[in-house]
Amino acid sequence: MTTLVFVHGWSVTSTSTYGQMPQRLQQRAAADGLPLAVRDLWLSEYVSFDDAVTMGDLVRAFDHALRDLHLLDASFACVTHSTGGPLVREWLRAQRDKPGSHSTIRLTHLVMLAPANFGSALAQLGKGTLGKMKAWFDGVEPGQRILDWLELGSAASLSLNLDHIHGADPAASGQYAFVLTGDRPDRSFYDHLNSYTGEDGSDGVVRIAAANLNARHAVLAVPQGAGDGAPDTLSLSLLRGPRCAFKLIAGAAHSGTAHGILAGAAPDTVDAILRCLKVRSMADYTALCDAFDGENAQRDAAKVELEPAGPFPPRVHIHDPRSLLIVRLADEAGEPLNGAGFLLTAGAQASPDLMPEGFMLDRQANSKARTTVSLFLNHSLLAGDARVADPGNSRRTLRPAVSGRRPYGARVQPADLEGLVHHALAGSAAGEDLFAMLGPHQTTVLDVVLPRKVHEGVFRLTQSLAPEDFHKPRAGAVIG
Repeated sequence: MTTLVFVHGWSVTSTSTYGQMPQRLQQRAAADGLPLAVRDLWLSEYVSFDDAVTMGDLVRAFDHALRDLHLLDASFACVTHSTGGPLVREWLRAQRDKPGSHSTIRLTHLVMLAPANFGSALAQLGKGTLGKMKAWFDGVEPGQRILDWLELGSAASLSLNLDHIHGADPAASGQYAFVLTGDRPDRSFYDHLNSYTGEDGSDGVVRIAAANLNARHAVLAVPQGAGDGAPDTLSLSLLRGPRCAFKLIAGAAHSGTAHGILAGAAPDTVDAILRCLKVRSMADYTALCDAFDGENAQRDAAKVELEPAGPFPPRVHIHDPRSLLIVRLADEAGEPLNGAGFLLTAGAQASPDLMPEGFMLDRQANSKARTTVSLFLNHSLLAGDARVADPGNSRRTLRPAVSGRRPYGARVQPADLEGLVHHALAGSAAGEDLFAMLGPHQTTVLDVVLPRKVHEGVFRLTQSLAPEDFHKPRAGAVIG
């Protein structure tokens, strides 16, 4: 079997983070006829807790470390956890784009456990007071530059993910990527000061949709050649990225020795990793993608969790599939639409008031790009869902049937509706259903692009040689 490299996540200071995973994987591999000797296993030790270290620094150092392995067949497989997934993906992009400065070592299998591919809602909080206090007690820095990358909607993470969505299918060239992620937080780790640690639709750190690489890029813009409407009518274009094998590990959480997807080394996780490592062809990969999709559907059908609450009735968690929508508001010149309002609408009336109750679970603006906002949406409520019954008493209803409110649309209200340069009210085309851009357990990057209204008063020519005062210019018509 090929060399297997383990790559940990952010803020790790000891290889104890891998728990029993390397040993159990080695034991199971031998039982399955995949010889995996100790000499084939390598555990990463990289520094993410130094505020000066960037993702680019880690990529360079990772490439340097790989050169020291002296691989016999110049290839390896990799199992990553959390931030380790994006790190290795950034290395793959650098290896492709800068072949002269990066090694030619070939990665055959990338098995990502709970990868923060689109970031984590916790990253923004990790840079705050609580994160700094924790880092101080641990004797390390928070790792500011890596947290910047990990923040939802960061320019760096979107660059990597849009490159993936618009790029070629890596499986077609024999490079296979897999995402395995837990389906719920470890309730014992819940932090009452930070509700994200108990957020349904996540593993307590990374949202399921943010881990999944089956992602989409959507653009809402005025079609070329359209006249100047008021309000402007925006049309949707949509691109789906290459298919990626994706599996939910039932009952697994992000970290911890009891339920953590890595350190916990549960049999389901070990089994799923081995299934990934056995892939040898595009046909194998497609078959495993199909199998994972079927298993995920079974998990989604049994989506009720009853959390014990001592002498009180259990807390009900309905694990609906969620969608992460990362919205970027800009105009055609690339200028951010500061202060603009973005609303989702429902029904033929295109009204925000008709959106299903509870569909919006969270919203978070990126701290460095305030016009990039991540919306966490309940996909089941948007689609419409059947009655949810108590698994212990089918006659008891936990949630009544919910009707969808399609078609869904969007409305944009810029802050600058007048002036020499301004923007106009805009909305999606009547009858166009934006639900098509959302996928269950998936992320969509949505670029909303408004026309920039530039009036002829910005620049005029005159043949009058007499002095003219134009400190209060006439706006005139909008130039084409």
